[in-house]
Amino acid sequence: MEASAAAELEAAERVVMRWGSTASAASPGGGAGYEQAMLFGGAGDRVEAVRFLQAVDDIRRLAPPTAAGYACSSVQMAIARLEDELRHVLAARALDLEIEALAGLSSLSLSGDRRNSDATQAASEEDDDDAGGSGSSSAGRRRTYRSLLSIREVDLYPADAISDLHAIVSCMAEAGYGRECVQVYASVRKPAVDSALRRLGVEKLSIGDVQQLEGDALEAKVRRWIRAARAAVPRVFASERRLCFNIFRDLPLCDSAAAATATAAAAAAAAATHDAPFAEAVKGGALQLFGFAEAISIGRRSPEKLFKIIDLHDALSDMLPDISDIFAASKAAESIYVQAAEIRSPLADAVRGILSDFENAVLRDPSKTPVPGGTIHPLTRYVMNYSSLISDYKTTLSELIISRPSSATSRVAAEGSEAAPAFPDLDLPDSDSQLPLAAHLVWIIAVLEHNLESKALLYKDAALYHLFLMNNVHYIVHKVKDSAELRGLIGDEYLKRLTGKFRLAATSYQRIAWLKILNCLRDEGLHATGGVGVLSGISKSVLRERFKAFNSAFEVAHKIESAWSVPDTQLREELRISISEKLLPAYRSFLGRFRHHIENGRHPEMYIKYSVEDLEIAMADFFEGAPSSPHNRRRSHG
Repeated sequence: MEASAAAELEAAERVVMRWGSTASAASPGGGAGYEQAMLFGGAGDRVEAVRFLQAVDDIRRLAPPTAAGYACSSVQMAIARLEDELRHVLAARALDLEIEALAGLSSLSLSGDRRNSDATQAASEEDDDDAGGSGSSSAGRRRTYRSLLSIREVDLYPADAISDLHAIVSCMAEAGYGRECVQVYASVRKPAVDSALRRLGVEKLSIGDVQQLEGDALEAKVRRWIRAARAAVPRVFASERRLCFNIFRDLPLCDSAAAATATAAAAAAAAATHDAPFAEAVKGGALQLFGFAEAISIGRRSPEKLFKIIDLHDALSDMLPDISDIFAASKAAESIYVQAAEIRSPLADAVRGILSDFENAVLRDPSKTPVPGGTIHPLTRYVMNYSSLISDYKTTLSELIISRPSSATSRVAAEGSEAAPAFPDLDLPDSDSQLPLAAHLVWIIAVLEHNLESKALLYKDAALYHLFLMNNVHYIVHKVKDSAELRGLIGDEYLKRLTGKFRLAATSYQRIAWLKILNCLRDEGLHATGGVGVLSGISKSVLRERFKAFNSAFEVAHKIESAWSVPDTQLREELRISISEKLLPAYRSFLGRFRHHIENGRHPEMYIKYSVEDLEIAMADFFEGAPSSPHNRRRSHG
């Protein structure tokens, strides 16, 4: 070695020796002394830092390499120092950003998620007649993320810190210590990423923990996950990716030994791993984030989870372009993209499975106790509110539901139902143009009707059998008409069939319940052929018995049918009017023609107990779900 080169090498080694001890050794107490001991302390000039980096380059250039690379003590001391400097700048110079600013939470729209939460709860509440009838469609929800977000990186470090970090890692990588760069970088940035995800609400939950979530707890976790993921992908991960690029751009991060022994192709591949620090920093957090959705997809299925799973599927689908931009181009991080993309398939399978299970559950609902008064069955409310929610997710479900339902499968499921009517063949309207999703909704209503017919058989009173069917089929029609999405899927043809069924049930109820009462007001049997007790051709004793029979039958009907229930106000009033239009004219005519025969005898009040007005007033008690007496409603009519 020439004397000038030797002198230059000696000068470089002196610089390294002066700064070569680790920062912690230079200032054991830390604090201000520690900061002053750092070459890249964040304050003052960079003269000493530049001199140190140049000294390392000079030693690497002038000292003869060994078989293991530039492993002389000066270089090793310098690298140890640079590791400390790298760790210090990464830890001390990070911008203290509020997580809301980092994640852009102010631009996140959660109205769709809240709407789904409220509607899902409504589907399980028996008394909510309007659940799922309003709110945006799934298409509207799915536009939210792409329109408001997309990738928006933020600066995690000031520009001068980025310059320092790039200078440090360049020196280390060119000296063959790229692997050490990655390790130090990941040791600082990985906790930072994990902390950001934690602040966004991402929890460390095992697969078992996730699969045990039910009801409100699951709802809250899914909503929080969607919010966190929508922030983590375009903000946290994207910003980490840019940070890594700015620090490690164009640097070969393979170690010197590998570079010395590798083939040209392998060396090129090794050099291409400049995104390895990014992968090391975010992989754990990303896998944890997407692992939640994966655990949901393989968990126990239940109808209540359907809409949460669809929300997860939609959120992943919407974010996938960003996930691809951030991870797919990186060989080191590509597996993260693959995991996120592959989760959609089991989520879709779960959706199809839950829908099929729901259909069979509706068919096999085991309730053997009739609901009081023939009112709307809780199953009817639940199924129709659930169907309304299904129609709200038309956009996604139309993509996922690709096969039509099978009546054979459901017929097998119906076996073992002792009182069940013969299961009807599936008769789907306009099968060539109907979406498979629409076919499933029609099928759900068909199996609900089948189940309701079984439940109607639990009533011993034939009139109540038909009133129960009238109430429940009318409710089905009401829910279909109230939801534009559901009506569009069901179609007007099938809606007309349902309307015809509830009207037929109403007619059957009136015929069975009131025929006996109306028969009391017929003329047949009142006329006598002569003899004792004959007055103007009318048998007074028969007439008295006829009035007594009417009074008794009406009182029984009033007592029983006041306790029956027709929850829909309009239907209840229409039914009362229909009965009144048959009963009141018939009673008025009968009373007008025959009352004088009774009033001329003894104790007429025993036989003519009610005026037409009394009956009209008493009719207001019918179908209120509370027993009443017509005597309490009577007017004084003398």
